[in-house]
Amino acid sequence: MQVRVFHGGPVLTIDPAGTLASAVAVADGKIVAVGGEDVVEPYLKDADEVVDLNGRLLMPGFIDAHVHPVAGGLERIRCDLSEVSADQYADVIAAYIKEHPEREWVLGGGWSMEAFPGGRPTRDHLDAVVGNQPALLPNRDHHSAWASSRALELAGIDKHTPDPVDGRIERDADGVPTGLLHEGAMDLLKAIVPQHAPEDFTEALRAGQKHLHSLGIVGWLDALVDESTHEAYLKADREGWLTAKVSGALWWDRDCPPERIHEQVARLKMMQGGSRYRTPIVKVMQDGVIETFTAAMMHPYLDPCGHPTTNRGLRFLEPQQLKAVTKALDEAGFAVHFHAIGDQAIRDVLDAVEGTQGTRHQIAHVQVVHPDDVPRFHRLRVTANLQALWATHEPQLDELTLPFIGEERNRWLYPFGDLYRTGAPLAMGSDWPVSTPDPMAAIHVAVNRISALAPAGTPPLGPEQALPLAVALRAYTAGSAAASQLDRRSGTIAVGYDADLVVLDRNPFEHPHTELADTRVDRTYAEGVEVHRAD
Repeated sequence: MQVRVFHGGPVLTIDPAGTLASAVAVADGKIVAVGGEDVVEPYLKDADEVVDLNGRLLMPGFIDAHVHPVAGGLERIRCDLSEVSADQYADVIAAYIKEHPEREWVLGGGWSMEAFPGGRPTRDHLDAVVGNQPALLPNRDHHSAWASSRALELAGIDKHTPDPVDGRIERDADGVPTGLLHEGAMDLLKAIVPQHAPEDFTEALRAGQKHLHSLGIVGWLDALVDESTHEAYLKADREGWLTAKVSGALWWDRDCPPERIHEQVARLKMMQGGSRYRTPIVKVMQDGVIETFTAAMMHPYLDPCGHPTTNRGLRFLEPQQLKAVTKALDEAGFAVHFHAIGDQAIRDVLDAVEGTQGTRHQIAHVQVVHPDDVPRFHRLRVTANLQALWATHEPQLDELTLPFIGEERNRWLYPFGDLYRTGAPLAMGSDWPVSTPDPMAAIHVAVNRISALAPAGTPPLGPEQALPLAVALRAYTAGSAAASQLDRRSGTIAVGYDADLVVLDRNPFEHPHTELADTRVDRTYAEGVEVHRAD
């Protein structure tokens, strides 16, 4: 029996009783004692390791309730634009081509919309670097992709190509595609883009897991699991190197006609998980994103002059279809993980959940919520799955969102405080690789409503919607565990739970809230096994 004892510092248990502790004992991956020095004293003699916290905080490991580790890993091993500035894009792409002359296509992604005028790069920008080589690079939120002229040509996309019902081809004044494809329009290239090999997904998952563990993340809800991702998780679980607990949200094909809903549900039921990887959730996309005017809104978007347009965004599923899908999944025992950003999409989802029996349905992103719908989360037991890092003034929000939805809807952005005060269940996730998966960076914004990277003088975004630090930490641990259906094993420090733990480099409660993002992870443990130690 392997025994490890932690003592000498505060322990944030996040258990329902609010237990205060300063020591924890772990044996064979399970928590066996929580309290003061007296409760762990019997384990000290035979301990394989005694960890002196020396004032640092021990808490449950973070659980990311909306993340894409395989996609993030793929970007890290391809042409990765996610962690470089806009003026470096051309150099990074050119270097990738030079390093991989054998690759016909330039694939990767992670560029930022704010790097280009109006958030819209053109094929000319890309052609200047790749020449006649086909290239397809999704942006950070993966709701749009940047294509070279050769890629468009190979896909047969020209001025005569109609927009798909669930997407849009960006065009110039003459109707010629500019090289930017939104939502379902990206699928027009699916048949010709080289498919990743199984070993690519395996390598990506290894890279993604290592990165997430380094940030104190011990489990997650993968918010888009297709068949290739599913197989990668099964392989990792079977071979024993999946150290995180993973709940996969299986992808719902939104092109499924009404008469085949139950057939698709039956197919998803067959995608069974294993030990650390399970599949209790299905992902349903209801709209796009505001920056490309594809999030579904109750009232039209505004033009650059502030005048109403005729565009209210995209509903991927009409209300009756959404209700039928939700009902079928609920009756099959699945929790539904909805993507809904616009106020219309959020209302559609809440209407669809009304009358279902499940208690684990959730809405991710919740960017623009009509005030009438805020208390419905609590009443319908729908979890608000927050991507808190986005709730701050930054160029993508200030330049590509706020001017196009108007002052009233600007006040409805990311209403975390109202959701908390009305009793909504809260979870948190990063949406990596859309944004950093660092939980403390997101918690910093949740508490301050200002990014730690914001220029001096930046005002908070709706300061009345800030969360208390303890609430934000609970959302990123116990709350996310519940949303991921891991709450009987993880997310809390209590006897009988798995020893999924993180040691921070400080006690954030003893430092100014303006310094939360400076908090780092010293050690991460998954079921008692050390999976990360800071240098």
